[in-house]
Amino acid sequence: MSSSFAIGFLRIGWIDVVDVLLVTVLFYQLYKLLTGSVALKIFLGLMSLYLTYLVVKAAGMELLTSILGQFMSVGVIASVVLFQQEIRRFLLNIGKATALERVRMFSWRRETGGQRMSITPFVEAAKSLSGKNTGALIAFTLSTELKFYADSGDLIDAAISKRLLMSIFNKTSPLHDGAVIIANGRINAARCILPVSENPDVPASMGLRHRAAIGLTEITDAVVLVVSEETGQVSLVRSGEVFRNLAPADLRARLNEFLFNAAPRAATAPADLAA
Repeated sequence: MSSSFAIGFLRIGWIDVVDVLLVTVLFYQLYKLLTGSVALKIFLGLMSLYLTYLVVKAAGMELLTSILGQFMSVGVIASVVLFQQEIRRFLLNIGKATALERVRMFSWRRETGGQRMSITPFVEAAKSLSGKNTGALIAFTLSTELKFYADSGDLIDAAISKRLLMSIFNKTSPLHDGAVIIANGRINAARCILPVSENPDVPASMGLRHRAAIGLTEITDAVVLVVSEETGQVSLVRSGEVFRNLAPADLRARLNEFLFNAAPRAATAPADLAA
């Protein structure tokens, strides 16, 4: 059986078809990554310059080819400098897509007597903070280590309790401004700085806490609990999706689902970022 076929005067093999499909997928992913940013215009400008270089080279314009060739010779280095944030985000997305990143750390279940971490303190603390319109931001570590973000705050390494969470997020506490990071079934750090999402589709009604929660979940597999200071609404964020206005029962069900892969007992649809 022939491994190639003819289209007019062209002879195309299956490897060529796969090659074209892979390049198409690559360019589509690049377009999605750059959409809505200034980097997209820079990328289109560089592509236009490269196409012009190919045209003038094919036409035999030696002087213009030489000038444009100087730009092309430093194109790789210039691209790394200009697109460093986009390249970082692209590589992080590839890392998140691997099977290893989707495996939940067994440390969540590594409690005394084989008991998994209790989520009751988080549910009760969120309910109390919501009633007082006190803002809160709690990030749960899964398979992606959050040590870099934990080091940006104050290390605590304390047992989890409702009273400690209430004390940290008290408006008069020096630790309230920032995120609490939970790791290995303990409060790892407080007053941590999280990356803010650059997604242009995030509605203006979402404040800095929600944007930080979305930003962290876009680049890691962490789950983030948010209590809004303006409205008192309780939200959960995972993989850039925001589940808003959760009642205590919904919050408990979602935490069980996201942290322990337990079947949810209540269904709450994710908020549409474009809304």
